[in-house]
Amino acid sequence: MMEYLIQENVAGAAFRLFLALICGGVLGIERGRKSRPAGLRTYMLVCVGAALVMITNEYLYRRYGTGDPARLGAQVISGIGFLGAGTIIVTVRNRVKGLTTAAGLWAAACMGLAIGAGYYTAAVISCVMIYFVMALLYRLDLRVVESARSVNLYIEFVSVRDIGEFIRYVKEQDMKITDLELIQSVGANESAAAILATIRLAKKADHAEIVRLLSQAGGVRYLEEVG
Repeated sequence: MMEYLIQENVAGAAFRLFLALICGGVLGIERGRKSRPAGLRTYMLVCVGAALVMITNEYLYRRYGTGDPARLGAQVISGIGFLGAGTIIVTVRNRVKGLTTAAGLWAAACMGLAIGAGYYTAAVISCVMIYFVMALLYRLDLRVVESARSVNLYIEFVSVRDIGEFIRYVKEQDMKITDLELIQSVGANESAAAILATIRLAKKADHAEIVRLLSQAGGVRYLEEVG
């Protein structure tokens, strides 16, 4: 039965496209639950489209007996980058969002190519693994970030003169600023200032506690941890 579905026929093409629809949908549902830019329909379309490209490439190769059977698939792998880049957002506070979604779209396209080529075993295994990474490792990823000894912060000050006072306060708390960038404040006050700072901790600590502690520094109007 499996051998029949790998062959070039209507049933084989329909099965490949349907499997791509299901596998893409599985990943899309997980992203949709987290309200990500690309959800159920996007992942389905990407996976089915990649599978269709591979099926078409195989059809052209067999029909005309010339060309590269992987040429169109290679264009999908590079071309999906444009769609993935559109899901990556840099907020006004230089917080980057959408990297996992972009990587998931690229992986979904690769999965679709495997399905289109008839490599069902690898496609299904990769679908399970990708879903595991996106859905089940989310909490582990948060735990690793929260336990890191470096904290990236966005900080707004009442005045630019308060930045020096904040640096002294950080040193008093046995912390070290390893990187500091002065940026435009989101607030409307022209005298206000804002920075992006990387704080190095002397030992591992809860990042929420660090944010609370540094928020007490003089002149700090707003402070939050950024990715």
